[in-house]
Amino acid sequence: MIKLTPANLEDYARGAALLGAGGGGDPYIGRLLAEQAITQYGLPEIISVDELDDNATVISIAMIGAPTVLVEKACSGDDLDLLIKEMSRQLGKKVDALMPIEIGGVNSCLPIVAAVRTGLPLVNCDGMGRAFPCLEMVTFNVYGESISPVVMTDEHGNAVTINTASAKKAENFARSVLSEMGLSGMISCYPMKGSQLKKWAVKDTMTCALHIGEAIKEGRQQDNAVKTLVNRLNETQYYTNAQILVDGKVIDVFRETRDGFSFGHCVVEPFDGEENVTLTFQNEFIAAEKNGQYIATVPDIIAVIDRENAEPITAETLRFGQRVNVLAMDVPSVMRTEKALGVFGPQCFGLGCDYKRLTKVDQ
Repeated sequence: MIKLTPANLEDYARGAALLGAGGGGDPYIGRLLAEQAITQYGLPEIISVDELDDNATVISIAMIGAPTVLVEKACSGDDLDLLIKEMSRQLGKKVDALMPIEIGGVNSCLPIVAAVRTGLPLVNCDGMGRAFPCLEMVTFNVYGESISPVVMTDEHGNAVTINTASAKKAENFARSVLSEMGLSGMISCYPMKGSQLKKWAVKDTMTCALHIGEAIKEGRQQDNAVKTLVNRLNETQYYTNAQILVDGKVIDVFRETRDGFSFGHCVVEPFDGEENVTLTFQNEFIAAEKNGQYIATVPDIIAVIDRENAEPITAETLRFGQRVNVLAMDVPSVMRTEKALGVFGPQCFGLGCDYKRLTKVDQ
């Protein structure tokens, strides 16, 4: 079973940053918060989904908001304690375990903070196998689990509970609440029994994040970080068909924060003289386009990394002149079903195309 300590948290956070597909919040901030919490409270107990009792009550822990805001407005710890306490009150029973709702970015680390502060075990899974911008874009919603109750808290001790008939409606209400919380807050949703989590969770994604981060470190030591990373991704149970879409330089970046999201695009000019590649993002990268054609789209992961050391670059830290590789890779099969594509496929983001799975290429 995975064991996270201050010694390997940096690898874990770096791997989670890659799986964040450019979003999910600043992994550096998440790692610092987790390190501080572990130093103060001790190591987290991390368990597999299969270790859960079928009747155990499991809740998700996450930060919600625009990544551009999350860089400056992190959690206090008290807001996480309040989140768990309020969710327990809403459910009318104690919480037995915690889990990440997504494995990308800061939201891979905040559940660690909550787990060590409360002494609750942390389940090695999530609901995406990556990061997505909206609350309905989760496997639990795809396959019929209720999002309610949704609890949101902020650093001022405010707590808001949302009960809706649909996850999409909960997303809309949550964004309205965020405007009062300064565009970022803590959130818990999709409370489930262990038996429900076993059906639809994307299992062992914390382990995947750690192994990806370790591959980047190993590759740097051998001076081939990008190649080592791509090879390791293709060895995972989920993130196969990993490939480099473009090797080039960032020549244009546009972003704006509105409606609780960070929207924008980035243009990468290839070093080989081919046509430019344009990346579109809504918190996360949702599409890569070349010659007017989409070459990769959600739900597959599109990630930007430094071409020399494979450091993942989030959408909010993209800058003109950066020399990058743009990667694309598969997501777990549970994310590619017809039902799943109806919740987080290309058309759910307004892209005028159907999903086409990545084709394996020789690197």
